[in-house]
Amino acid sequence: MGNNYFRFKQFTIVQNNAAMRVNTDGVLLGAWADVAEAKRILDVGTGTGVIALMLAQRKTDALIDAVEIDVQSAADARQNIANSPWPDRVDVINTSFQTFAETVSKSYDLIVSNPPYFNQSLKSPKQAKNISRHTDSLPNEDLLKGISKLLLPQGKFCGVFPYAEGNVFIAQASSFGLYCNKKVNVVSRPGKRVLRLLLQFEKTKMPLVESTLSIHNADGCFTDAYKELTSDFYLKF
Repeated sequence: MGNNYFRFKQFTIVQNNAAMRVNTDGVLLGAWADVAEAKRILDVGTGTGVIALMLAQRKTDALIDAVEIDVQSAADARQNIANSPWPDRVDVINTSFQTFAETVSKSYDLIVSNPPYFNQSLKSPKQAKNISRHTDSLPNEDLLKGISKLLLPQGKFCGVFPYAEGNVFIAQASSFGLYCNKKVNVVSRPGKRVLRLLLQFEKTKMPLVESTLSIHNADGCFTDAYKELTSDFYLKF
């Protein structure tokens, strides 16, 4: 994924200036998030716009707002959306999520985010990458406060997190009236430690539905479950 572009089946992501390039986390979230009832979607920290475009492909009648604080990443996202089949359904807003949440009057059926998650760890000399990866610019509390405000009563928030940070987020979310009702433990191979969590939250507390997704099988090949989840996007599937 070192190229300045990444080609999917129905769109291409140019990533000349974006702080974070296309990665497995974002693709997993874009393919997994529940769009069934979503008419209006918010992507928090859209980066190159990849998740927003995946959701536009999956839900053809949805309108999507994509918030991005980094100027260069937002420029890449706008270019990618303009060149996609859905330029009229995705709007990029170049501002902080805190400012957006305080000023917008809309509400959303679905909010998604591949949020910054590093806290008090070694930083990159590149400030844009720090913003996209570290919680300084978007602490969990600010993210949760904004989600709670903007999410419709029957809406859903879906996010992807590292294992430890995801469990912390679950604990914090309950104090904002957001409850985790679906959790997917993502592993590289069966029996390996959990690398990522795909999490879904709602404002109504329900029994947790938990499952495991292995990206590769014991032989190192992609699993049928992973291929099925991402086959509408990856050229290799």
